[in-house]
Amino acid sequence: MTTKFPIYLFLALLSFTAYAQESAPIIEFETTTIDYGTIENGSDGERIFSFTNVGNADLIITNVQSSCGCTIPKKPEGPIAPGEKSEIIVRYDTKREGPFRKTITVTTNQATDAIIALKIKGTVLPVQ
Repeated sequence: MTTKFPIYLFLALLSFTAYAQESAPIIEFETTTIDYGTIENGSDGERIFSFTNVGNADLIITNVQSSCGCTIPKKPEGPIAPGEKSEIIVRYDTKREGPFRKTITVTTNQATDAIIALKIKGTVLPVQ
């Protein structure tokens, strides 16, 4: 009887693992890179990264952080239900002339790839 206990324990753990994988949030972005192109100095620097929770559990974005102070991201406040769409708003300071490439790091509660890198790039023209 003691030799069967580990087999039952193994099967129970296997069932739990399968259940945990079945009920998980999955974030799917429309794009992970936004190219501003060449823009005027002082123009609108706001862009939106749209995404959907294609999993079957609530998605929680725990943190959104940019690589510098010139880029300000804003995350959704509450959980995103399965099938629900939402967005991360990014505002770049377009008074800084020249080319730019910035990374926004998104931390979520999804089981795999819980940290996602979003990128913005472009060139701000000098003041005319």
